[in-house]
Amino acid sequence: MTNRSFLLAGVLSLTLFAPLLPAPAAAQAPTVSAILAPEATPRLVSRQFSFTEGPAIDKAGNVFFTDQPNNKIWKYSTDGQLSVFLEQAGRSNGLYFDRKGNLLACADEHNQLWSVTPDGKVTVLLKDVQGRILNGPNDLWVQPKTGGLYFTDPYYQRPYWTRQQPDPALGGQHVYYLPAGAIQPVVADDKLQQPNGIIGTPDGKLLYVADIGANKTYRYQIGPNGQLKNRQLFVEQGSDGMTIDNQGNVYLTGNGVTVYNPAGQKIEQIAIPEKWTANVCFGGKKRDVLFITASEAVYVLPMRVRGGQ
Repeated sequence: MTNRSFLLAGVLSLTLFAPLLPAPAAAQAPTVSAILAPEATPRLVSRQFSFTEGPAIDKAGNVFFTDQPNNKIWKYSTDGQLSVFLEQAGRSNGLYFDRKGNLLACADEHNQLWSVTPDGKVTVLLKDVQGRILNGPNDLWVQPKTGGLYFTDPYYQRPYWTRQQPDPALGGQHVYYLPAGAIQPVVADDKLQQPNGIIGTPDGKLLYVADIGANKTYRYQIGPNGQLKNRQLFVEQGSDGMTIDNQGNVYLTGNGVTVYNPAGQKIEQIAIPEKWTANVCFGGKKRDVLFITASEAVYVLPMRVRGGQ
């Protein structure tokens, strides 16, 4: 065989058997999040606190949050500035703004609900239930159409309390509903072990409540008089605090931030480099920044979606 014939035979052999060779692996396209901004990662704002909680957004997009052990409410402005809003904050935990722009606070130093005006004037909305001291109001949400207020009342022993146990006359740890203008709440659900995080949908039709004691989160329909009905298990995960976006996705906290779509399917896990993530809300002028309170720190994370509140 000549050199030319040998070369031609080799080319034919490669051509005939090339289809039998394994095709090169296709390059894996990077996963694109449906809710996070491109290449976004949580950014530390500050780590100067003892335990951060209760973020809430005002009409301008500023976020207010608590440093409960230090008894302060802080403000994180839309231009990224931190300042103290209220020095003696009643050991406030969860916060939420009402329709008039007042900041509502779960002030568990004396187990009360407060309303705080923009200039810092405090009014006690609720101090007891039929003369019985509450366990310790924790988180709250305001129904947007009626102004009715839902709050959770778990028992967490505080070092600044003189009592060492809950009042047995309360009958447990409940979710309460305080109608607009009312002076006493009613029990909305008394079947939970330890209710904590709470959030509702912008249309006021659905309410989510986390039973952190049972490690479950439930969804309710809200009736015309504020009553909760048709309780359904949403996910097998509890939560300290929670929020919702404009797509109906629900954000739960604890080990970072876990995001579920309205069908209860997990769609995102946001890792936060702190021992505990307590709460979360959307902030900023466009409501497109996720504000995260986590132990001694607070973080922000740019988002594709916007807050649903």
